[in-house]
Order: sequence, then structure tokens, then C-alpha cells
Amino acid sequence: MVFKRLLGSLGVGGPTVDTVLDPGPVLPGGALTGRVFLKGGQAGFDIEHITLELVARVEAEHEEGEQEGTVAFERFTVGGGFRLDEGAEHAVPFSVTLPWETPVTELYGQPLGIVLGVRTELSVAGAKDKGDLDPLTVGPLPAQEAVLEAFGALGFGFRSADLEYGRIGGTGQQLPFYQEIEITPSPQYADRVNEVEVTFLAGPGGMEVVLEADRRGGFFSGGHDALTRFTVGHHDSRDWTAEVDGWMRALVEHRAAHGGHGGHGAPYGAHDHADHHHGGHHGSGPGIGTAVAAGAAGLAVGVVGGMVAAEVVDEIGDFFEGEEEEE
Repeated sequence: MVFKRLLGSLGVGGPTVDTVLDPGPVLPGGALTGRVFLKGGQAGFDIEHITLELVARVEAEHEEGEQEGTVAFERFTVGGGFRLDEGAEHAVPFSVTLPWETPVTELYGQPLGIVLGVRTELSVAGAKDKGDLDPLTVGPLPAQEAVLEAFGALGFGFRSADLEYGRIGGTGQQLPFYQEIEITPSPQYADRVNEVEVTFLAGPGGMEVVLEADRRGGFFSGGHDALTRFTVGHHDSRDWTAEVDGWMRALVEHRAAHGGHGGHGAPYGAHDHADHHHGGHHGSGPGIGTAVAAGAAGLAVGVVGGMVAAEVVDEIGDFFEGEEEEE
């Protein structure tokens, strides 16, 4: 076992900590499991608290332009209240529940360019020190995967994904940021839509699907955005391709129509762009630089070009290294 981080606030000879997450992606609202490994230093220490913090790299609009920063969006105390003797090794297993709105970082094993991490914090002798930051991989819920599959089947393509700081008005959003999955229009809608942004806001009882279209302007009218929202259950059985096609028709026609079936999927209606974002919106185009080809099997069939995938890996690596350097 490699203990990566020395507790800086305690100096040389303090205990070291390493958190190891169980392998495989976690689902939003699901259990994140693993172990925190501690190794005693050159003296005994009382471990008061072991805390896990979920962090995300998000984009925010400022007057001087778009900026990226780190947001901590959940904290869990997973242990503490014991003595760690000199040189002793101790493992603390944990199982914590991710927030339902935790962003999806991969689809069919392909990274989307979303950067999430789990940071470990020790509280020892009244001092707190943030330890290692480990990448967190989150897969889609069944309903999220079904909706994205349907977009792929309709001919839409994946462009990029990012996390936007702010809130979507009129929704039940809980976290201080939301995920946007940007997709290119299918040939059927290419003459009316530049881009579609999909946001999932999941909760215990179901999920809101927020769609925003960057619509093309006609000869006598400029392009503008349209927004609509639909509600689905986690285990709904629907003809998802027909459902999503209906959502798109409602979106581009700017009218509240084509909701769900059996009382689900009530449309939120189309709204002006200003109702959606705080502080405006960034321009279209790749966010972190991921590009996944659309195909018959769905949006994420394969990464387009090895260089694109390498850029994503480099940026994620830089993020985690940068976090450690700041500390």
C-alpha cells in the first residue's frame, strides 16, 4: 500500500492517509464504497474525524468571461474517535450515498470530460489536513442511459459535456451546479437547431430532463434559445425513441406538448433563455474537448481520435495535480 500524503499540518512524523475507492463506476444516488488506510507516524495521535469531500470542476460566468473552479458539493464523516499508535496501520471501510444529482462522468466506458474527485480530510489534535484527491467515476442511471440512447438512435451526436455553476429556475435542483450534455442535432432538426443541451436532475422519486435548444434564426428573426422540461420515473418502460422525438418537436416548436404517458412527463413548457441561467451562458462548442461519435448503438460508441481522449486525460490529471499543489 502506498501512502501518498503526509499530514502537512503535523509536520514530518505525522500519520499518512490513503483512500482507495472500490473499482467500477458508481451511480447517482448509489453507494460509494472503499477504505481509508492510515499509517501511524513517529508518535501516537488521536484521530478525531475522517471526512470524505466530493468535489467537482465547474465553469462559472463572470464579467471578465468564463472561469473554472472547484466546488465541494457533499461531505461525509466516515470514522474517527480512535487512537493511532506509532507506526500502526489502520483501515476504515466506508459506504456513503452519492447525491442524486451527481454528474455522470462516463457513458459506455467512455469518459465525457467531467472531473469529479473524492478528497480525504483528517482531523487530528485539533488540526485539519486535506489528504489525497482520488478521481470519482459515475455512470448513468437507467433512465439517463435510455434517454441518451434514444437521442443516438434518432441521429443526434455527442459534442461535449460540462458542469455549469448556477441554478435552473423552476426545477427541484439541489446542487449549486448542473451538468450539461451538449449534442449535435440530427439531420431532421439540423436546419432549425444548432445544438441541444440535455440536463438530468435526478431525485429519489424520478428525474427531470431539461432540454435547451440553440435554435437557428430565420430570415426575418434572429436565433434564440428554447427551454422545456419533462419528468420521468427511474423505472419507466416507454418507447424512448418516440418519447424523445416528441420532446424535440415540442422544443423546436416552442410549445408545451408531447409530455409523457400515464401522468408522467408533464412538460415544463418553453421559456426564454434568461429564465434558465444566472449570468448568461457560454458560447457553443466543445467544453473540455471530448468528442464521442454517434451511432446506431447510442451516443457513446467510440472516442473520436486518440488525441482528443489524451487531452481529456491530461486535463483531468492536471486538475488533480493542481489540487495537491494548492494544498
